[in-house]
Amino acid sequence: MPDAQAMIEVAGLSKRFGQHEVLRSVDVRVGAGEVIALIGPSGSGKSTLLRCLNLLVVPDGGQVRIGARSFAFGQGAALPRPAEMARFRAATGMVFQQFNLFPHMTALGNVMEGPLTVRRMRRPEAEALARGLLAKVGLADKAGEYPARLSGGQKQRVAIARALAMQPEVMLFDEATSALDPELVGEVLAVMQALAADGMTMVIVTHEIAFAREVADRVLFLNQGVIAEAGPARQMIDAPQQEATRAFLSHFHRQRGA
Repeated sequence: MPDAQAMIEVAGLSKRFGQHEVLRSVDVRVGAGEVIALIGPSGSGKSTLLRCLNLLVVPDGGQVRIGARSFAFGQGAALPRPAEMARFRAATGMVFQQFNLFPHMTALGNVMEGPLTVRRMRRPEAEALARGLLAKVGLADKAGEYPARLSGGQKQRVAIARALAMQPEVMLFDEATSALDPELVGEVLAVMQALAADGMTMVIVTHEIAFAREVADRVLFLNQGVIAEAGPARQMIDAPQQEATRAFLSHFHRQRGA
């Protein structure tokens, strides 16, 4: 039965790359306005799960629903047509480790591009939207700058504004701070925290455990392709129940106590 209160619903999701089963019958429900942090060791399936949510990776089995759009995968299921997939992806803003900005466009041009080409928005409207979003991420004064003249943190904030310009129903973050110098991480996390406070539904793959503890509503610990433990963020991080979760988090706890 679909959960009417869930903005994101994943049921029985599986994905295999060759002989390696990356996701094994994963179930996830994310409520509207909820912030979920995905944590776990490298290779546990976190990024694959996130990419299955907007079909950058096509699952081998199971179901994915975001908002009103739902797709089934597996034996006998027809893959979504390209136009359907594009509409589905437009409802899911995605921010990656790498910024992937167009180097020949200013910050303003990068944020305007999606509304102009995908949503067919009129240029004055697209510009007003883009300027408002650059202001939202603290970059109103950088609208005319090209990516080469921006810091890593500023580039990532432009990438967040670009994703928001499509007015998505949910935002997905795949290790959005991992490519940044340590002193630049905070400015990106502050933008993500503000989005959470605004009620944006978010799924965040992160190794920023302190951030997950403070901002996420729930934390899911992935291990060997399954959700090994899940619960309220502070409870999960301060007092995990499973040995694998405790072992994973012990490194971060030692860092915090140092």
